[in-house]
Amino acid sequence: MLTAFSARPLVELRQRDKSKIESLLAYGDRLLVGLNTGSLRIYRVNEPSSTPQSSLPETPDDGPPPSPTKKKPVDLMREEEKFSKKPIQQLAIIKEASILISLSDNYVSLHDLQSYSLQKRLEKTKGATLFAAASNIVKDGEEGIPSIVSRLAVAVKRKILLWSWQDMELTEEVAEITLVAAAKSLTWASGTKIVAGLDSGFVMVDIETMEITDIMKSSGVDEVVSKFGAVSSTGMSYMGMGSWVPKPMATKLYEDEILLAKDVHTLFIDSNSKPLDKRQVPWPTAPEGIGYSYPYLLALQPPAKGNLEVRNPDTLSLLQSIPLPNATLLHVPQPNISLAHAGKGFLVGSDRCIWRMTATGYDRQIEELTSKELYDEAISLISMLEDTLLLDKEDRLRVIKMMKAQKLFEQRKYRDSLELFADATAPPHKVISMYPKSIAGSISMVDGEDVSEEELENEAETETSPEGKKSVESTPQSTVKRTMFGRLRGEVQKAEADTASVKSAKMSEAGDSNKAGDDKPLEGKDLIKAVNELCAFLAQTRVKLQKIMTPDGKLKQPLPTNPPKDYRPEFHQLIGLSADEQEDVDWHEKLMEVATIVDTTLFRAYMLARPGLAGSLFRLANFCDPKVVRDKLYETGRYADLIDFLHGKRLHHEALEMLERFGKDVDNETISPALRGPQRTIAYLQQLPPEHIDLILEYAKWPVRQDADAGMEIFIADTENAETLPRERVLDFLQRINPLLATRYLEHIITELSDMTPDFHQRLIDLYLERLHTGRESKPEYGGFTNQEEKLDCKQKLERFLRSSEQYNRSRIFVKLSADDADLFESRAIVLSKMGQHKQALQICVFQIQDYAKAEEYCNQTYLTSQAQNLTSPAVPLTGPDKTNDDTPSIYHTLLSLYLTPPPPHTPKLEPALDLLSAHGARLPASQTLSLIPQDLKIATLESYFTGRIRTANTVLNSERIVAQLRAVRQAATQEAYMGERNKRVVVTEDRLCPVCMKRFGNSAVRVYPDGKVVHYGCFNRGTGAVAGWGKRHSAGWA
Repeated sequence: MLTAFSARPLVELRQRDKSKIESLLAYGDRLLVGLNTGSLRIYRVNEPSSTPQSSLPETPDDGPPPSPTKKKPVDLMREEEKFSKKPIQQLAIIKEASILISLSDNYVSLHDLQSYSLQKRLEKTKGATLFAAASNIVKDGEEGIPSIVSRLAVAVKRKILLWSWQDMELTEEVAEITLVAAAKSLTWASGTKIVAGLDSGFVMVDIETMEITDIMKSSGVDEVVSKFGAVSSTGMSYMGMGSWVPKPMATKLYEDEILLAKDVHTLFIDSNSKPLDKRQVPWPTAPEGIGYSYPYLLALQPPAKGNLEVRNPDTLSLLQSIPLPNATLLHVPQPNISLAHAGKGFLVGSDRCIWRMTATGYDRQIEELTSKELYDEAISLISMLEDTLLLDKEDRLRVIKMMKAQKLFEQRKYRDSLELFADATAPPHKVISMYPKSIAGSISMVDGEDVSEEELENEAETETSPEGKKSVESTPQSTVKRTMFGRLRGEVQKAEADTASVKSAKMSEAGDSNKAGDDKPLEGKDLIKAVNELCAFLAQTRVKLQKIMTPDGKLKQPLPTNPPKDYRPEFHQLIGLSADEQEDVDWHEKLMEVATIVDTTLFRAYMLARPGLAGSLFRLANFCDPKVVRDKLYETGRYADLIDFLHGKRLHHEALEMLERFGKDVDNETISPALRGPQRTIAYLQQLPPEHIDLILEYAKWPVRQDADAGMEIFIADTENAETLPRERVLDFLQRINPLLATRYLEHIITELSDMTPDFHQRLIDLYLERLHTGRESKPEYGGFTNQEEKLDCKQKLERFLRSSEQYNRSRIFVKLSADDADLFESRAIVLSKMGQHKQALQICVFQIQDYAKAEEYCNQTYLTSQAQNLTSPAVPLTGPDKTNDDTPSIYHTLLSLYLTPPPPHTPKLEPALDLLSAHGARLPASQTLSLIPQDLKIATLESYFTGRIRTANTVLNSERIVAQLRAVRQAATQEAYMGERNKRVVVTEDRLCPVCMKRFGNSAVRVYPDGKVVHYGCFNRGTGAVAGWGKRHSAGWA
C-alpha cells in the first residue's frame, strides 16, 4: 500500500483530564479545540524539526501511531474556560473579518478571533444543528472590481439562514430558505450554491435565486425509493436501530466535482447537480465522515474500526489505511477559503487525541507506486497534480505510461500495450526491441530463434480465417456500467475486509505475474497478434514523422544554428536520448535513424503478418534499409515489389539491370509474365525524368531493337518526361539504331510538339531524301521499299513537309534535289516556289512533269497568296477582287508565255494555253496577252477570253458607279444635318443666368451647347457636372 500520509499526535488529553474533545479548528499555526465542558483551548503548533520530511518514520499499516518526538508538537497558549456553558459542537472562522464562529447550546455565536470574546449571539439561530462557512472572491458586475465575500449558512430545523460579509462588514439582511425537511449536513458547492443533506436525500440550494433543486427525486409513482438505497424516515427502519437513518454526507472534490454519500452508497455530481458517470466508492461499511485533501478522498471509519481510508478519487482504489483508535473527527481546511493548505495535511481527532496527518512528498509517492507496479494509480496521481508540484510532470507521466505499456506487453495484452506506447510517444526503438530478431533485427532484446517461412504462412492463414480472428482479437475488460436508476437506487453489497480492493489488486497482479512469468518465447499466434498491433503503432509513428520531415528527409522546420546547451527539439521524444546523451547531438541524423528503423521494421512486420500490404509501403516515400528489403524480397520471389522499391529508392541502375535480365529471360527463372519482354522496362524508363538521359539511352537499346513500336513510346509518349528529354541526344541515339526511327521521332516533335528548330527540319528532309535513295537501290531485306505504295508515301511526306515548313535551308536542299530524278521533280518545284523562282517551278510542271492541271493549280495558289498580301498591306490601295493592273504581268501570264513561247527544244502548247485563257482571262492583261497570241490564230477561238475581259471591265465600272452614288447620298444627308444644326436659335433674356458662374449674361459673349444650354464664353472650361461634361465632349460648340 501507499504511504500518502503519516499520523503525528498533536494533542493528547491527560488521564486526569475528564474533558472530551468535541470540535477542532486549525488555521495558520493555531489549533483551536472545543471541549464538552464549553472551554476553548488555543494551541500553537510547532513545526517539525529540520529533518527532511522524507526521512520521517512511516506509519505502519497494522501498528499504532508513532510516538511524538522530543520537541513538543504544540504549546498551550491559553484556555477560555467560559467560552460557552455547553459543549462546543462546531468551530469555523472568517479570516477576512477576524471572526470566530462557534455552535454551542443550539446557538451560533460570533467571537473576536484575537481575544476570543463573544461579539454577538445570533438569536435567529435558536435550535441550530450545524453550519457551513465559506469565503470567495467576487467581481463587481458593473466595474469588475474584485472583493471578498464570506457567507455563513446555518441549519435551523427546516430552514437555512444565510449571513454574508462583504469587505469585512456584516450585512444586516438575513436570508431564509425553507426546505422540506431538516438539514443533516451543509456543504458549499460553489460561492452561490450549497448542498443540503436530508434524511430523504440531497438538494442543491441556490442562495441568489432561492431555487431548490432536488438531486434525488422519486424513482417510482407508488413506491418512494431513495437514490442511495436508504429508505425514508417514515418507512422501513434498519434492524435493531429503531428509526435510525444513515447520515447524509457531502464533500467537494477537485475541479467542480462533489461527492454525495449516504451509508455505503455514493454519487458524484457537478456544481449544477448533474450526476457524473462514475461508479460508486467501494466502502465495506458506512464511513463516519468524509473529506478531501488534495488530491485524495478521505473516509473516516466508525470508531469501532478506527481507520482512516485514503483513496484515489479518480480510480476509487484504496491506497492507504491508517489506524487511528476511536477517531471521530475529520477536519480538512476548506479549498474555498485558501488553496495554500493543498496537499500539506489535515487533522483527525478522537475524544482524547488529535493527530496531524502529514503528507509524504509527491515524488516519493510516485516512486513508491511505481516500485509496486501500481502504474494506473501513479498515472492518475500525476494527472491530478498541478504542474508546479512536480518536476518535469510530462516526462514523468510519459515514462510511467511506457512502464505500464511494457508490463501489459509482458502480460500479452498487445493492443492495450501498443496503444499506450503510442499515447506516450514512446521511442520506436524501445518498442521494437521487445520483438524477436525476425522483426526488430539487431536492436532486438529478445533471445530466440527466428520463425520459419512455413510456420509464418500457416499462422497467417489461421489469422485470416474467421475462427482465427475470433481467437486472436483481444477482448477488452468491460466496465460494468449501471443505469442511472440502478446506481442511484443502490444494490446490496456484501461486507468485505478493509483491504478488499488491495487484496483484489494483489491477486490480479499475482495472476498477471504468473502469466507473464512463463517465459514463453514470442512465437506462433502470439507473434502474429503482437506484430499486427506493432503495424498500427508504426503506422502512427510514420504519420508523426511525416509532419516533421519531407519525403526526401529534410526537416520542415530547420533547427536553430546556435542552440542552447539544454536545447531539445519537439521531436526529441521519438529519439529517446537520456540527459547525458543529449550533448552535441546531431538531431537530424538521429531522426533519420529513427525513420529508417520504423520503416524497415514495418516492412518486416508486413512481410510476416500482412504480406499483401508490403507493396503499398514501397509505392510511397520511405526510409527502409535497401539491403534488408532487397534480400528479403529476392528471397521470397517478390520481384515486382522489389522493382517498385528500387524505383522509390532511386536505385534505377540496379532495377533496370534486373528488368533486362528478367525481360530477356537470361537465368530461365520462374517469374511473372508481366516481367517478361520489354514492356516492364519501357514503363520503368517512361517514369524517369530527363536528368537520367544517360540511363534511359543505355537501357532503351534492347527494348527498341526487340519491339520498335513499343520501344518508341519511351520517346514519343504523351507524357511530360518524354516531351522534355534532350531531343538532340535522342535523335542521335535513334539514328544509330535505325534511321526510320529517327524519322518517326522527328515527325513527332515537329508535327505534334511544334518544334521549330531549323536543324531538326533540315535533318528530317535529309532523312526523307536518304530513304528515297536507299529505298530504290536496296532490296527490301536491306531497307528497300517493299512496294510502290511505300515509295509513294515517302515521296508525298517529303513534298508535304517541303511545302509546309519554313525552317529549312532552301538553297542547300535544292542542291540535293537531283534535276534528273523524276521522283524529285515536284520537290524541286516546291523549293523553287519557296525561293520565289515561279517561272522555273512552272517549267518543271509544264515540261518535266507535264501536268498542266498542277501548273494551273500552282498559279491559283500563287495568285491568291499575292492577293492576300496586298489586302493586309496598308501601303497598297484596296481594289476589286479581280481588278488588275495591265502594266503588271501576273503568274498566269508567265504560264501562258511558257505555253505559247516555250524555250527550245520545246514546242508551243496551244490547247492548254486556250484553256488557261478561257478560265483565267480576266486575270491576264490584254496588252501583254495579245502580243503572245500567234498571228494565225482565229478570233473565234478567243471568244471566251474577250468575253471574260469585257465582263470583268463592266463589273469594275458598275461597282465604281454604285460606290460613287452611295457616297453622294451620304454627303447630302450629312450636309442636311449640318444645316439643321446651324439653324438652331436660343433666346438670351436679361434675367437668364449662366449655370456656371450664376451671373447675368448681359452683353457678354456666350457659348451654346448642342442640347441648348448657354454659358459665358469664358465659363466654357470652368463648368462642373453635366455642363462640364458637355464642355469636354463637345469642345467645338457654336455661339
